[in-house]
Amino acid sequence: MLSFCPYCSNMLLVGSSEDGCNRLYCTTCPYEFKINGLQMYDRKNLSRKQVDDVLGGDGAWENVDQTAAQCPVDSCGGDKAYFFQLQIRSADEPMTTFYKCVKCNHQWREN
Repeated sequence: MLSFCPYCSNMLLVGSSEDGCNRLYCTTCPYEFKINGLQMYDRKNLSRKQVDDVLGGDGAWENVDQTAAQCPVDSCGGDKAYFFQLQIRSADEPMTTFYKCVKCNHQWREN
């Protein structure tokens, strides 16, 4: 959320004041707005949210077909892969094909 100074219309920055409270302040005029009851976090210290597998998780690879496809992992050398296709872009774009190597289970996709 962006906030702007009510006096000079410049963007307000977030910082802490001398008494340790968080504040919004203007760099061109003396305007300051103290923020009470709001905690600021360093993004590096926040835990990551668990992401849902939109492709169906482990069940997405059940009952899929196999095709001849070269695994991109150099040390694998697999020449067969499971695959399925999804329309993840607009309808006038081609479908995206998802592959999973039969030999090493490496997954990749082609647009």
